Amino acid sequence: MTEFGIGTYTRNVVRALGRLDRNSKYFLIGSPEKVKEIGPLPPNFHTVPLLEQDTTAKGYFEFRTILKRLHCDLVHIPHLFWLPRSLPCPYVMTVHDLLEHMSGSRGQSGLRRSMHYQFTRRVLKGAARIFAVSQFSKSEIEQLFGIPSQRVEVVYNAIDERFLHGHASDADRQLIAERYLVTYPFLLYAGRISPHKNLIRIIEAFSALRGELEKEHKFPDLKLIIIGDDLSGHPDLRRTVIRSGVHNEVRFFGFVPIDVLRIFYDVANVFIFPSLYEGFGLPPLEAMAHGTPVVTSNTSSLPEVVGNAAVLVNPENVFEIMRATHRVLVDQALREKLRQRGYEQAKRFSWDSSARRILRIYKEVVSGKEGDDVPEATEAERPRLRA
Repeated sequence: MTEFGIGTYTRNVVRALGRLDRNSKYFLIGSPEKVKEIGPLPPNFHTVPLLEQDTTAKGYFEFRTILKRLHCDLVHIPHLFWLPRSLPCPYVMTVHDLLEHMSGSRGQSGLRRSMHYQFTRRVLKGAARIFAVSQFSKSEIEQLFGIPSQRVEVVYNAIDERFLHGHASDADRQLIAERYLVTYPFLLYAGRISPHKNLIRIIEAFSALRGELEKEHKFPDLKLIIIGDDLSGHPDLRRTVIRSGVHNEVRFFGFVPIDVLRIFYDVANVFIFPSLYEGFGLPPLEAMAHGTPVVTSNTSSLPEVVGNAAVLVNPENVFEIMRATHRVLVDQALREKLRQRGYEQAKRFSWDSSARRILRIYKEVVSGKEGDDVPEATEAERPRLRA
């Protein structure tokens, strides 16, 4: 289970369900090692090993066999996943984004894209309910695949509770200074290393920003720190850094643990996230929880997620990204306004709130009734849910 994306989602939803529901039986099907990463759960949660951790026919067959043996009333698939044509119980599915179905994504051929679309449409059509992580994603699901609106529920993501553990201490600052040789001040990007994350334009905007600041004799030692996954598959980023003349000012750190990432968020001058596409976009909220001003995109789900607590830019306009970052760096009144708004915006999203909505939908699907009308189940009637 990873520290990003689907891993964060699954871990936090299961933990929240454990706090909220001590009555239903839950079976966590998957790798026991990954389930352990979730942490302590109440006794109504059980781990069921899944030996085939892939999408082969053998893996599908094992998954279906387990569901049948457990007599599950419902299965929750936590991400878009190709399923066998039939399962022995209804399923709900969380869709985090539809990036692979966007124009030009991953260089797929026309035939491959068509097959991928048909498989995805079948899986979504077969779901009793679909959880979209934003209104933006809900609209995409409905429009792209023709799913009726009433079958798509918006259940927002939220930040991991570890990002709520106060501000960085002097010891924290010393830790990253010594371990990562960090100097101040710096801009921060944290997230996946992928073309849609727009890192080339981030680097180009940073280079232009350095030029502007040099004219103004401000922030002469400003750095850009990029935290994400393996850089080896992205030589274009290294080339951009060299071409832009900032090879001494841009630092790539790869993956860092959450306990370290929260320090980086806390001490950064600006968090910069002009992504081209996000189904939700957690990193801006994570930065806001630490009081760090955010510059992000005016596209996809990001305006919905950040509200009025960030400066929004056209992610395809390098000059606009640069000018917005410049404003946030030098305008102290704007920084303070963004800091206060950011704290409040991050609080609007809660895993417990999202889990309550998920639990209501579970009950609706299992009972066939509206969630508010579901009576307390007897021991024999309690649904057996797989999360």
